[in-house]
Amino acid sequence: MRIDIITVLPELLVSPLGESIVSRAQAKGLVEIVVHNLRDYTDDRRRQVDDYPFGGEAGMVMMVEPIFRCINKLRSERTYDEVIYTSPDGLRYDQREANRLSTLENIIILCGHYKGVDHRVREHLITREISIGDYVLTGGELAAAVVVDSVVRILPGAIGDEASALTDSFQDGLLAPPIYTRPAEFNGWRVPEVLLSGHAANIERWQEEQALERTRALRPDLLELLEKL
Repeated sequence: MRIDIITVLPELLVSPLGESIVSRAQAKGLVEIVVHNLRDYTDDRRRQVDDYPFGGEAGMVMMVEPIFRCINKLRSERTYDEVIYTSPDGLRYDQREANRLSTLENIIILCGHYKGVDHRVREHLITREISIGDYVLTGGELAAAVVVDSVVRILPGAIGDEASALTDSFQDGLLAPPIYTRPAEFNGWRVPEVLLSGHAANIERWQEEQALERTRALRPDLLELLEKL
């Protein structure tokens, strides 16, 4: 898999992409992540990639030409399954979308910045808009890092115990059940006896019940969504 990220602040992505599972997945050759500085695609001597919006609205807007140049160059080198724009008014990102993206071969992620991008970029160059929540960030770099991390960690071979990723919250539409480790008792707080029983069927039943109970209490909207599927 290859992920190209277009940004005006590549430094913000150094740490998220260079540590932990994402770093190891790149070292194993499971994913290639290339960060492109948008300022390399402008002829402006000050390397400017933004300008004032028409109509007099406050803020600055990322210009269409540098973005077009960058995306056009990448598309001339390979075929991309998705060109994603991180935007607060995009599709609400969830585990289903992460799973879908993990099956693709090549994707581009354009990080929004300033007031946003010239809308012609969204109309003619973008195939998917993604939001990681109903709030506004300074730029889309953190959102891009979230998307990359969530996708890369479920690539086959990225995690030593692949079954672990399959039992994460949201993989089956529910929150994950409680988990415990040693010691079995601490400060008078005991691990549920069923987890110490060694009875696989009882443990699985308990985990299913707990997942359903926690989802009903904390995220009833997920149950409503499951009922519609």
